[in-house]
Amino acid sequence: MTALDHPARNGTDGPVPPGRIPFPVVDEVARHCLQEEEPETVHIEVHLPGRLDRERLRAAFAQALRRHPRVLMRQAPGRWYRLRYEWELTAEPDVEVVSFPEAGRCALRDARTRALTTAPPLSLSPPIRLEVVEGAGPVEGSEATDAVGVPTRPKPGGPQHKGTVLFLTINHTALDGPACLRVLATAAEMYGGRDNSPAAPPTRTTEPQPASADTPSNWSPPARVAPGTPEPSPGNGMLVTELPLPHRPKGAPYTVNDQLMVTTALTIAHWNREHGAHPRPLRITMPVDDRPRDLTMPIGNGTRLVEVPFAPAELTTTDMHRLLTRTATRTRALKSLPRPQLGHGATLLTAPVTPVAWRAALTRGLRRAAAPWTSTTLLSNIGRIPYSLDFGEEAGRAHAVWFSAPARMPRGLTVTTASTAGRLHLALRWSRSLLSHGDGAHLRDLFEHYLHTTDVEQP
Repeated sequence: MTALDHPARNGTDGPVPPGRIPFPVVDEVARHCLQEEEPETVHIEVHLPGRLDRERLRAAFAQALRRHPRVLMRQAPGRWYRLRYEWELTAEPDVEVVSFPEAGRCALRDARTRALTTAPPLSLSPPIRLEVVEGAGPVEGSEATDAVGVPTRPKPGGPQHKGTVLFLTINHTALDGPACLRVLATAAEMYGGRDNSPAAPPTRTTEPQPASADTPSNWSPPARVAPGTPEPSPGNGMLVTELPLPHRPKGAPYTVNDQLMVTTALTIAHWNREHGAHPRPLRITMPVDDRPRDLTMPIGNGTRLVEVPFAPAELTTTDMHRLLTRTATRTRALKSLPRPQLGHGATLLTAPVTPVAWRAALTRGLRRAAAPWTSTTLLSNIGRIPYSLDFGEEAGRAHAVWFSAPARMPRGLTVTTASTAGRLHLALRWSRSLLSHGDGAHLRDLFEHYLHTTDVEQP
């Protein structure tokens, strides 16, 4: 359910004033659990081969915001005893959204750092910002860029010119990555004058699918990601890398998403064995997005979350085809199951029957109490980027797009993937209180290894 599906009442004494939208369930829960140490940001990083005209880009992005007016919102002020938070829609942005930080050797690293440490405020419309880093893209032909923006593992003989990197930072309390990517695609069309219509979405069954009889139970606390070498500073760290897309045989009963799910599970199981953690079932949260990708796409937090379980004994590479097929059966069943975005419990918890401040305290308490039952990690697979993100002849078409999702404890690690131009773009993001950059690099290597093991032919 999106914000536009909510009834036009604020839960107090009358209809919502014009231009006001009550917080949906996802937004309210996120608002209750904000932490200054680990901001709830989503980062989108788009690499273009050429340069952009500054004023033309500002005008195109402003026009895109008007084409998607649900983005132009801020949290409305209210008294402590109000029953709901509300979004207040604005006709124009309160701040200049597009900025051009000074170019330099550390510009890419600094932009990534800001995307993890500084969330756009909810009090100003819109709760997003777009930073344009000029001349600081990774050298074309490089296979990976680490968390501090230093190109690694360059391909010999590749071209050495640099382009432009767009950093879109989103306050996740208000919006998610796919919604803001839709806005950016509209801006690309406004700027370059070229068609950025989405590709056809993958076919997905809408009939309820039976769950597998061997699906592990969710009634026990799942495994946690074993601590590595925590860092003293709070917040998130991040590493991005580019990998080959895994091969999937024609007619295989599983998808690339299932291969990524198995890869993530095997990576964490291996990591936990190395760190002496007692084997426990894994549960991996997977966002499911059923929204259309065209201009009718509802803007907001529109994904629902499901959890894919794995028993410790399953996580071996001895019969990879069977593991992939079993995982595909589970993910199909979960995707076809109608369910509120955060489950029925969150819907009850956010019912406007008590002041929102009281519900905030209760939500934070329940979150702490439920920490042992929180899933092991989150895998957000955006899939093939549905838009060309073509900014015209001079700037060109995006050749790499990375996303990253928040990585607060108790999970402490999120895995986000997308594919562009036939390559897989992986972002690992972690809580510094759990892992260090060296730990992230090791997890990246494990992920790359296990991704390769999913390249199997059908028996």
